[in-house]
Amino acid sequence: ETINLELIFADMETIEKRLERARKLLKADKKYQFEIDTLEKVKEVLNNGKCARTLDYTDEEKEVLKESFLLTIKPVLYVANVSENELECADNNENVIRVKEFAKTEGAEVIPLCVKIEEELSVLEKDEKQEMLEALGLDESGLDKLIKASYKLLGLMSFLTAGEPEVRAWTIKIGTKAPQAAGKIHSDIERGFIKAEVVSYTDLI
Repeated sequence: ETINLELIFADMETIEKRLERARKLLKADKKYQFEIDTLEKVKEVLNNGKCARTLDYTDEEKEVLKESFLLTIKPVLYVANVSENELECADNNENVIRVKEFAKTEGAEVIPLCVKIEEELSVLEKDEKQEMLEALGLDESGLDKLIKASYKLLGLMSFLTAGEPEVRAWTIKIGTKAPQAAGKIHSDIERGFIKAEVVSYTDLI
């Protein structure tokens, strides 16, 4: 809570500086009125002790706020550490529920995992790791869940390229078209893009 308040105060200072600048520029150009309205909207939320991410923004408002680099507009993922015995029914855990309720008030996400189990899994070979997961009744490790949740929160996804000398994963924003995704590899590939063949990971393996 204290950390949140410090971040809110920092954002309030940023907003005030942007507002001061925008109000001066408004005298010469009326287009700055939209920027002022957007900044005032965020300022009101911050003044109420809430994070900027608790608001919904239009694409135009997001564009205005992009240059402000607000700290409380960044997505947040809380990790709730539970015991081995509590992992299977973590969603019903009283403390996890409290963390989720708090996270909901500030537009954040929560993922429960057991750090002790993750530590044990980290030193095992692939086969042993799978055996341990099955014994615990888990489909995947908490680390895998954390990575997936982080990607989702950031609006990211991966695509794979296979060939000599390697198979490689490339990170792109969800909704990126194939030519632009190809541009992640090299700009020449985007310019000369012809087609994409999409296959599942299982088929690729």
